[in-house]
Amino acid sequence: MAEAADIQGTGPSPARRWLRRTITVAFGAPLLAGLLQAPVVAAPTATAEDGTGSRTVDVSLDTLTPSAPVAGDTVTVTGTVTNRGKKAVTDATVNLRVGPRMTSRSEIEQVTGRTGFRNDSDPAPLEDAPVVKIPKLGAGLSSEFSLSVPVSELGLDEEGVYQLGVSLTGQTPDRQYDRVLGIERTFLPYQPEATEKKTQVAYLWPLIASAHVSAQTATDDQQTPVFEDDALAAELRPGGRLDELVSLGKNLPVTWVVDPDLLASVDAMANGYRVKDGDLDVPGKYQAVAERWLDSLEKAVQGHKVVALPFADPDLASLAHRGKDVPGSLGHLQSATALAGMTVETVLHVPASTDFAWPTDGAVDPSIAAVATSAGADKVIARSDSVRDDLPYTATAARPLGNGSTTAVVSDALLSTAFEGDMVREESSTLAVQEFLAQSLAITLEQPEEQRSIVVAPQRMPTAAQTQAMAAALEGLSGRRWTQPTDLLAAAAAKPDPDASTTVPSGSRYPKALRDQELPVQAFRDMKTTRDELNDFQVVLTQPERVVTPFDNAINREMSTSWRGEARAAAIYRGNVLNHLKNLTEGVQLVDKSDLTLSGRSATIPVTVQNKLLQGVGNLVLRLTSANKNRLEVNGDRYAELPVKVGGGHSQSVKFPASANVNGQVTMTAQLYTEDGTPYGQPMDFTVKVSEITPTVMLVIAGGVLLLVLAGVRMYSQRKRVAARNAEAEDAATAEDDTASEPGQDESGEEESPGDEPVQPSDPTPDTGPESGDPSGTGEKVDR
Repeated sequence: MAEAADIQGTGPSPARRWLRRTITVAFGAPLLAGLLQAPVVAAPTATAEDGTGSRTVDVSLDTLTPSAPVAGDTVTVTGTVTNRGKKAVTDATVNLRVGPRMTSRSEIEQVTGRTGFRNDSDPAPLEDAPVVKIPKLGAGLSSEFSLSVPVSELGLDEEGVYQLGVSLTGQTPDRQYDRVLGIERTFLPYQPEATEKKTQVAYLWPLIASAHVSAQTATDDQQTPVFEDDALAAELRPGGRLDELVSLGKNLPVTWVVDPDLLASVDAMANGYRVKDGDLDVPGKYQAVAERWLDSLEKAVQGHKVVALPFADPDLASLAHRGKDVPGSLGHLQSATALAGMTVETVLHVPASTDFAWPTDGAVDPSIAAVATSAGADKVIARSDSVRDDLPYTATAARPLGNGSTTAVVSDALLSTAFEGDMVREESSTLAVQEFLAQSLAITLEQPEEQRSIVVAPQRMPTAAQTQAMAAALEGLSGRRWTQPTDLLAAAAAKPDPDASTTVPSGSRYPKALRDQELPVQAFRDMKTTRDELNDFQVVLTQPERVVTPFDNAINREMSTSWRGEARAAAIYRGNVLNHLKNLTEGVQLVDKSDLTLSGRSATIPVTVQNKLLQGVGNLVLRLTSANKNRLEVNGDRYAELPVKVGGGHSQSVKFPASANVNGQVTMTAQLYTEDGTPYGQPMDFTVKVSEITPTVMLVIAGGVLLLVLAGVRMYSQRKRVAARNAEAEDAATAEDDTASEPGQDESGEEESPGDEPVQPSDPTPDTGPESGDPSGTGEKVDR
């Protein structure tokens, strides 16, 4: 009970407080008498402290080697003691305390939760063991220590897990007697000989990152991807998070669990990429970094099992709780799963299993289990704090779930969460590693005659420091004295424990903290809007794959688990995807027209379609509708439709035949449609003013034309008569001349050709050119 109170932060009970006061009075009177006779009297050593006395000094354990000693080893502990109090500590010693042997996993967990020293549960210092003496430690000051003790002197009588404590005992000016002022505890797993049955451990090694690639691509033939930012490069550089996962994981017995989107993103960087810079995009600078990382990863996964999550690691819980009722949402999961294995094999040249679904933190309920397996995965990676076994031992991870069609692979919660804290400090990492090793040995010793298979599924995106701690823990198991490595596929195929739970937890047991981080329903509605817009757009494209693929991938990224806790960033990403798609669809549009005037009964009305895209568009129909059929008809009806096909970067003028019946203004509406009748883009309205030519006017014009014709005939007749008289006069003059000259010769003596005709002047050149056949300018004239 005292330990429980210390762990939970509750104070002692009223009865205990009364007993403590009684003891204080009983022992306080002699002590007071002694104080009146002597300046200093030492109290009993290592008295249990109330309040914060045993927390005055912070004891930090920075290293413990070896982490799992055997006979003949020497255990060395290094660390730092820091005086957190306001008074100096004097005559201090740093001691090692070993024991007692832990008998269960729960006991290990209880010891982890303790802070201050407790005389009734902490062991005494090792006898005849070396100590570190610190004469004086001022307030706020620190001092380093190192203690080395042979295993033979640690009192490890039998195999098992032992509590190992490092304490500082000293005095303060107000209490000048020795007492424990600080303590830190850890664990020492001791298994000098290999156990007969070793626990099989499948450790998942997650290669997952947040989304960085936008839906936008460059205008080149390669469709160079455009990244939202260049932050991924920091994780790929030497020492970065993803670099540490690869450089450390290559030498460890792990199962690689990969988000294919990460591979696709880094592959895009390695082949040349661009990064958004305001309204522009600029060349990315880390192509070489990406190439180096991909090369290292490809070598690291050789000979290992690789599990591919659905593309972009979709949030299965959000989809199950918020998105499944939005039409089309489950379709995204199916496409993401279909893309997974192909992406991994293309980039890494190794096969990948796509049979596993991994809900956030392994938390499941009936709806999550149903969604997780809806895309073809028949194995769900759960966690033991969700699927709980009411057993005195740790059961094998695999077991049928629910109706038996799905296999649950239940990871161990304590081992899976061992490295979730801040592992930057050496002490944090050391304590986490020792607890991990202790828990793994305790699992084996629970049922040493039975071999079990367990799974460790750590956090999805461990930091570099957390990765280093995880690697240290696996190296601590490398002796294989109580465990042996296996992979996730083998763990999923292991024979289930018949007593293990197969019940899917109810939805009410799903953790509220996780539910609060889920994507909202609006997120899935936004995805549906984008998907609908994309479906309408792709049918008009001559190369739809150039648009569909980038946007499909972007929609998958919108469902990513990495958006948990990043609601604002997720909304911005979704908005950017939809806005970019709208900008593309608006690249195919109708050119605005000014008002037209139609003079006559019939004409053609041109409407121009502009295509600003780099590829051609087709499968479009342009409909021109008259608001007043009685005044102006289009192709003999209220509206007419004509097919549209426009090359990339070009425009097309579509001409509609129109006929007028009555003078006046008519509103015309032009609208593009896809071939299935879906409106495309916004309609365009313009006005046509009809000025009809009446029959009377036509008679007048016809009469005028007739008069002109008659006048022309009369003028022609007159010219013929004048020409005839002139010819007669010339003939008479010629006859007179013939009497003075020889026949057949003119005055010059040359012979005259009897067939020559008099030459007439030619008709004057027309002063107008031929009528132009080119279309009139848009919005100015109507073709007739």
